[in-house]
Amino acid sequence: MSIIRPFDPTDILKFNNVNSDAWTATYHNGYYASYTAQWPDFCLTIEGSFDKTIKAYMIAKHEPPSPDPQHHGHLTALSISPEFRSLHLAKTLMNLLEILSGSNPRLKQNDHNHDHSNCNGHHDHNHDHMKNEIEINNNNKEKEEEEEEEEEEERSKGNIDGVNAWFVDLFVRCNNTRAIEMYEKMGYSVYRRVVDYYHGMEGIGSTRDELDGYDMRKSMPKDTTKRYVRSNGKDILVSPDQVWA
Repeated sequence: MSIIRPFDPTDILKFNNVNSDAWTATYHNGYYASYTAQWPDFCLTIEGSFDKTIKAYMIAKHEPPSPDPQHHGHLTALSISPEFRSLHLAKTLMNLLEILSGSNPRLKQNDHNHDHSNCNGHHDHNHDHMKNEIEINNNNKEKEEEEEEEEEEERSKGNIDGVNAWFVDLFVRCNNTRAIEMYEKMGYSVYRRVVDYYHGMEGIGSTRDELDGYDMRKSMPKDTTKRYVRSNGKDILVSPDQVWA
């Protein structure tokens, strides 16, 4: 069993088992402290229920302040200890980030992004699948799809802690295929390729895919026209200066 709790600055003294991963960047102590001070709700730790071993953590934020048209949730770091992978911990943390970045009933403008016409059909079909099950594998797949639909439906309803951002984004090395595939399954897509994004950072190689980073994004319910995502993002090359401009 696991417990999800706020990330504490003292966690940096206990997360070596997580940060030993070659893909994980380790920052200076003040960096983590600044996140917990400014965006405490966006920084989370998953630990064991009994031994208090840190299994995973996430530090994230939202910026620039609303109503800036680029207001978005940003994943700065997410890492899972090797022995606790394949337990959907990453998906759990990303779901929480999207809920916090998503719509807020108190902040919603005059838009209704969720199509309620499909709700009844979804719930009715759930029973049909159970009655007409043919193969266990097919049923498992259908169940996963239904759970994903329910998660999206819940996100569309909003959360009183949501900041009503336009999108969530993250950066990942272009050669980190496992992470890229994981985020794609969660609905993220490449918005642009940032040349030399990881230049000067520890643990990098010299190939282009090791130095460059993908800016991956997922629209939140507020972005009804999908203006903050694109289909040809891998072909769009930008410099780090353009990202932070």
